[in-house]
Parts: sequence; C-alpha cells; structure tokens
Amino acid sequence: MATKSTATKKKKPEAANGNSFRAGDYVVYPAHGVGRIAEVEEREIAGAKMELFVITFDKDKMTLRVPTAKAKTVGMRKLSSPDVLANALATLKGRARIKRTMWSRRAQEYEAKINSGDLVSIAEVVRDLYRASGQPEQSYSERQLYEAAIDRMARELAAVERIDEAQALKRLEAALQKEAA
Repeated sequence: MATKSTATKKKKPEAANGNSFRAGDYVVYPAHGVGRIAEVEEREIAGAKMELFVITFDKDKMTLRVPTAKAKTVGMRKLSSPDVLANALATLKGRARIKRTMWSRRAQEYEAKINSGDLVSIAEVVRDLYRASGQPEQSYSERQLYEAAIDRMARELAAVERIDEAQALKRLEAALQKEAA
C-alpha cells in the first residue's frame, strides 16, 4: 500500500483558498486541543495535489495534517478571544449543574463537550466535575474527564495569555476554589 507522497514547503503567508490560518499561528483542533501550525505544505496524494496545514501538538508529541479546504468544516478555529476566555472563567465560578441521569449518558455528553473545542462548553465540564477538598472522591472515569477538560482549558488559556501551562492551571484552580468557598 504505497502511495506516492512528495512534500514541498510553501513560503506563502496565507493559504491559497483564503483561510485566515498561517504558519506559526496557534489554533484549536476540536479533538486534540491547542496546536501550532508548523507550515502549509503541498503534497501529491494518490495523484492529486493537496494543500495541507501541518499542525504540531508538542505536549502530545503529535503532528496532524489537515487539508486547507477542510479546516473550517472539521471545526479548526483560532484561539479564543479575551471575551470568550472571560466568559469561560466566569462559567467556572458558577454553580455546578449535574443532571440526574445515568453516569454513562453524562459521560458521553461531557466527552462531546470536550471534543467540541468550544471553550465555554469545556469550562462547564470542568465546573461540573470539580471536587473541592471536603467533597466526596471522584470515580476513575470522572477524574479522567475532569483532567482532560482542565488540561484543554489550561493549554488554551496559556496560549492566549502567553503564560506557561502551570500558571494557567493555577488560575483555573483559583477560579474553581472561589466558587467552592
């Protein structure tokens, strides 16, 4: 199963199809979180030339290639604006809204919110699954979803405010503790 694939780097500042993404930009890919566009390349795949965004996710040690024509349809977006970020932080300070449905259904809803790439939806998951020190322990699956959500939020907060992830995590935890107090 050998497909002919040749890569040539493009020096253009912007993709030919008018996307507003450029090499060096931080972007949010819904299923993976914050990544950086390393380059825009042109490849020949199965005889067809395609222009691709090469997105690197350093923390996950992963590289993703997304056709420039499909970037918007897969949900790839620029980092959140300061207004959206403020709205997400305000969401963390709100009261947890836990539905009285079965855990398996709630877990699916939380997973869908995390993978939506929407920062406010991710903040809702973090808020709903947060446990203060005096509250009962979380199950393993609750903890996994909480960690995934807060990690996604911290990465985007760090990229938007140009701080490291540890500082971003401290800010998120401080916002959560204000709600619990």
